[in-house]
Amino acid sequence: MRLLGIVVALFALFVAFPAAAAKVEARIDISSQRMYVKVNGVNKYTWPVSTGRSGYSTPTGTYRPQRLERTWYSSKYDNAPMPYSVFFRGGYAIHGTTAIRNLGRPASHGCVRLHPSNAATLYSLIQKYGMGNARVIVTR
Repeated sequence: MRLLGIVVALFALFVAFPAAAAKVEARIDISSQRMYVKVNGVNKYTWPVSTGRSGYSTPTGTYRPQRLERTWYSSKYDNAPMPYSVFFRGGYAIHGTTAIRNLGRPASHGCVRLHPSNAATLYSLIQKYGMGNARVIVTR
């Protein structure tokens, strides 16, 4: 009887507290100039990006977003607009760009550029699920 009580209590615990919160993964492949976005382990989006051009590198590694800025301007590069910025390592961010024609090839000073509508989608996903439940993975 006591065992039955424990089983019922455990069942109630799992029903009341579902599995861990949803996760957002933004995987940037520098070699293909693509971003692959997963939500809860399910592939949701594939987008062209622009990463660091010759002389500028995009840092590789696994990061947790550090800061979100809906509207931001580069203090380093002529006050360039960086809408929907997801900062992942110091001044490096994933953000929207007006240079849409360059997406799909290296063109940035090291940030990861996206079409503004795609940047807005990623920004919203990270806002929804939380920076602690998001990862940015940059590979060559």
